[in-house]
Amino acid sequence: MELKDILSYCDHTLLRTDCTASEIRELCDDAMRYHCATVCIPPAHVAGARRYVGDKLKICTVIGFPNGYSTPEVKAFETADAVKNGADEIDMVIDLCYVKDQCWDLLEKEIRAVKDACQGKLLKVIIECCLLTEEEKVKMCQIVTAAGADYIKTSTGFSRGGATFEDVALLRKNCPESVKVKAAGGISTLEDAERFLALGAERLGTSRIVKIAKSAQQEEPRSC
Repeated sequence: MELKDILSYCDHTLLRTDCTASEIRELCDDAMRYHCATVCIPPAHVAGARRYVGDKLKICTVIGFPNGYSTPEVKAFETADAVKNGADEIDMVIDLCYVKDQCWDLLEKEIRAVKDACQGKLLKVIIECCLLTEEEKVKMCQIVTAAGADYIKTSTGFSRGGATFEDVALLRKNCPESVKVKAAGGISTLEDAERFLALGAERLGTSRIVKIAKSAQQEEPRSC
């Protein structure tokens, strides 16, 4: 797979707590230059990023991030506000307390509440695989599907671990074709990115693939 093809699957991501507006603009510039799927940025930067890029780039933001233990009402409000500010895609973190207490109905209701607040925008559900058992991951595939989300996502990148090949394969196996898989967290090489895609991921949350592209471009010999 060519680098440009891998880049087209990337949500070019900057979620550092102290990121600046100038860094977000640079992120957007890079995402447009390398034709990434979206930029994934904090909610506070969505409105500014939308004004900056216009309709040239899709903007993704995060809800209930990174811990997921806001109430469903708060997550729905966050989502509606993000959409109003110009977000095209929403990546929400589930309430892991609900998972551990096996409150499956509450989890489905939470995801549905956020989906309704998306107003037709694409919804990805972050289940934080590194904190779940295999049985819990399989159950979350069922819940995410029943709730009508568009994607199931492996990780926030802010917990004990990021995406693994085993988790992506497991999620793809246990979700219908209508629910896509996003791998995120720790994707640092082209080889890993390509393998995640081969295993069934249809979106990658990463900042490093664009850095690889920029490095490769700098190394290209200049013609006379």
